[in-house]
Amino acid sequence: MHTPTTEARPSLYYNYEVFKPWLASAHPEQTRNKVAIAGAGPAGMVTALELARHGVPSVVLTSELQFSQGSRAICFTRRSMEILQQVGVADRMTQGGLPWRFGNSFYRGQRVFRMEAPHDPDDRFFPIINVQQQFMEEYLHDACKANPLIDFRWGNKVNAVVQKDGYAEVEVDTSEGAYTLETDWLIAADGGRSGIRSAMNLPMEGASYEGFFVIADIRIDLPFPTERRAYFDPEWNPGNTILMHREPHGIWRVDYQLPPGETPEDALRPESLKARIDAQLAMIGHAGLPWEMDWSSVYSARTLTLPDFLHGSVIFTGDAAHLLPIFGVRGANTAFQDAQSLGWHLAYVVKGLAGPALLSNHSTERVGAAREIIEEAGKSTRFMAPPSRGFRLLRDAVLSLSLTQDFVRPLYHWRTSRPHEYTHSTLNCPGDDNALFKAGPAHGAPPQNVRLGVSDGVNDGVSADEGGFLLDHLGGGFDLLYFTDSALPAALQQVIEEARTRGLPLKVTAVGAPHAVAGAQQHLPDADGHLRQRYGVPANGAAYLLRPDQHICARWLSLDATRLQAALSHALPKL
Repeated sequence: MHTPTTEARPSLYYNYEVFKPWLASAHPEQTRNKVAIAGAGPAGMVTALELARHGVPSVVLTSELQFSQGSRAICFTRRSMEILQQVGVADRMTQGGLPWRFGNSFYRGQRVFRMEAPHDPDDRFFPIINVQQQFMEEYLHDACKANPLIDFRWGNKVNAVVQKDGYAEVEVDTSEGAYTLETDWLIAADGGRSGIRSAMNLPMEGASYEGFFVIADIRIDLPFPTERRAYFDPEWNPGNTILMHREPHGIWRVDYQLPPGETPEDALRPESLKARIDAQLAMIGHAGLPWEMDWSSVYSARTLTLPDFLHGSVIFTGDAAHLLPIFGVRGANTAFQDAQSLGWHLAYVVKGLAGPALLSNHSTERVGAAREIIEEAGKSTRFMAPPSRGFRLLRDAVLSLSLTQDFVRPLYHWRTSRPHEYTHSTLNCPGDDNALFKAGPAHGAPPQNVRLGVSDGVNDGVSADEGGFLLDHLGGGFDLLYFTDSALPAALQQVIEEARTRGLPLKVTAVGAPHAVAGAQQHLPDADGHLRQRYGVPANGAAYLLRPDQHICARWLSLDATRLQAALSHALPKL
């Protein structure tokens, strides 16, 4: 029997709640589920919320009775916040988080590089916001708990998976014993040590870097702003790197590399942690400042991915699908993008709007994203923790030159996580006008958010709130941005209505119209032409088709019924 601890985890700033286990004896009538999700971390819960947003129920299984221990993921990107906005938790993240956009690199007491992440008035969210993972999990869980399509089961551990013809049998262990759960689809979101991945003997591709890093969260009052601080080759930890981040609730993260040969067990001894943290505080001019330890852990840098996320009725996502180094805040942020993609791809297959090829597309796109991240993260990792004498010589040369030479300083850039562009996606329309646009988001790109003017109206003439943004009014299915102030042609309206009759969610937004437009569900006047300018739309109009994850799959300088029908058919393969 699986008996998770019922003792609340210790924390200086977070009050852990211990939830009651879900027991099969209290639910004697069990039927086959559409989707079951193993794991209730960021990837698992966002996937459940995305599926529910598209009308698909799911069961979420987690072996624990409380949220994860320690701050873990703390830095969330702008695109992650846009995804969290779709599932209803971005406001809570903003209320409790610390936004920032600058990163500093120090060498021999001198700041040698200052990174500035782009931010302009069209961005609702800051480039990065710091929130400890327990709070983020709490917000996601509250959203899951409030959604009738999500069956959340605490204290349910997946022991085994047997794939049948078109479904999976899952053995789930609880404190009163095991039961069998049948599901058409099982999503393995069970983390970096995925038991499901191990049981299926699935090898990962990539590299694991030697050496270990310590994460220590301490409560301390330091007079520094919310900016990333990286220290290279300090006297107390020669040849290695230290990172520092401010977290909410008076917590600071100190992240440092261990010297070769030191074991994780030795590194986490209280006297070792105290000596290293005291040395770091002394180096930054705050020797003797009192501090308290909240949580510590050890990790190693790995750049690994499964070559395919889809295996029969089992789909891998998040850390179960790939292992990425923390440099560049890639872990949870990549998991959110995985979950957003998986949510709509799987929902459309479950609902019969597309065939299995759509799920193959999800795997291809997200494996491609993982490999792109691995390439970028590898560069960061080799700079932060050189894996060989040659890389160390190169890194040390950059450090030395950076004291006097500006041209080498950009090499300190940590290549922050960014949304993948599905430039070569099979869902991109081959017969549109993508190549003719001179600006705007192209095939496979994520959407460009745009601040709307105070005079803009939506929902057939109702005024938009001052300071609203384009992405506030999109989402839930396919979005057609039609830049016009006239009624949609009758033939185009007919294609749209036929698609909706088949169950396809397709919302039309008329951009540039000061009034309601026949055939459009909402309108955005765009009186100053700012939205048109950001999307590269000429004076005579254009149109964009956004997938349910808001990535661009088609854009036209001239749209008619035949071209729209072709794009929709291409984006939803029936095979």
